[in-house]
Amino acid sequence: MNDEQRTAAELADAFGRAAKSVVRAFDERLGDRGVSTPRSKLLAEIERLQPARSAEVARAVGITQATASTLVEALVREGLVARAPDENDRRAVRLTTTDEGREQARRWRADYTAAAHEMFAGLTDEDKTALTRLLNKLGDALAGSRDQ
Repeated sequence: MNDEQRTAAELADAFGRAAKSVVRAFDERLGDRGVSTPRSKLLAEIERLQPARSAEVARAVGITQATASTLVEALVREGLVARAPDENDRRAVRLTTTDEGREQARRWRADYTAAAHEMFAGLTDEDKTALTRLLNKLGDALAGSRDQ
């Protein structure tokens, strides 16, 4: 293994540890709200994109369409999301939030923002900007390699 490979492996390990820690921290801070982080994020994206197709919301959240369908079904059962026919495509449906869904999405976004602020308080603004840029660059590169 050369130095470049060793550095890449160390980076992958550090990234994996950090990603697990971030997910765990969000779950700890937001778990007492009664709705899982993936479902809450999906609800917030439906609220933001509405009226939205399931595939569009799945892409925005970064989950598979199958996972999105399962989560949407639960949100519909709970009265947080409604389905409506797509006016342009009779085979498709559009997702919208109910009044209760909009309120829950608003609360979750506020809680999520507060948790993120608390979690990253130890980083300078410059660190946060650089980390965001690098993570977006990595995400774009990995998404591009999957698309090829």
